[in-house]
Amino acid sequence: MQYDPIKRSLGNIFNKTPFLRKVFYGLLDLLLLRAWHVHKELRGWIKNSKSDASILDAGAGFGQYTYWLSRKNPNWSILAMDVKDEQVADCNRFFQQIGAKNVKFEVGDLTNFTHPNKYDLVVCVDVMEHILEDVQVFKNYVASMKPGAMLLISTPSDQGGSDVHGDDESSFIEEHVRDGYNIQEIQDKLKGAGFSKVEARYQYGSPGKIAWRLSMKYPIVMLGKTKLFFILLPFYYLIAYPISYILNWMDVGGSHKTGTGLIVKAWK
Repeated sequence: MQYDPIKRSLGNIFNKTPFLRKVFYGLLDLLLLRAWHVHKELRGWIKNSKSDASILDAGAGFGQYTYWLSRKNPNWSILAMDVKDEQVADCNRFFQQIGAKNVKFEVGDLTNFTHPNKYDLVVCVDVMEHILEDVQVFKNYVASMKPGAMLLISTPSDQGGSDVHGDDESSFIEEHVRDGYNIQEIQDKLKGAGFSKVEARYQYGSPGKIAWRLSMKYPIVMLGKTKLFFILLPFYYLIAYPISYILNWMDVGGSHKTGTGLIVKAWK
């Protein structure tokens, strides 16, 4: 199933006003389990961050993580990159409308992007599973980071992270170039690219798998079949979200021997 057409439909709805865009970001923060995990790691980074930190949001998508970070400290300088012109234009328009002068969105290809020794933090959420030349991107991150800077990656694991459970199955998200990373594989690739220290853990353990189906997969499948499901979404989430909230809380607070997602931190 292709995810991009549904993302475009959502964008058309929530791009109408800055207020709707903020509502959209709030909904993503509530619904997406990966956002819970990413925010947890970012809060840890923030405790020891510089007041004038320079941040790269690599593969920024809708810009929800750029927005979250920009509200934590207006003195941070944030560059958000994505390959999609329309999405970058939408994000620049929104951040200009809300007066966020410390944020800039640019169209760019991470396989040939470097800003030598510039960034204190690189955030890379749901990106690496779309890039075949992953080692080159990791090398570019190293080159673009200051000594001691941190890279934060959220990506599917090879334990069914793209909702693939056998060799004869296709990915639920067909835009992925790989069905997920082996936890040792991504650590080895990052160290080989030049990172001095790497930590990786599973996300989307048993509670998270159920929460993802309830809060994301089933609604996306239904929206893919008919846009009329937009009308039913609020009623669906009235029932599903309280359950998903508890499961998300359990997943973020727990330690998982396996999971369909990975949270990876690497330091230069």
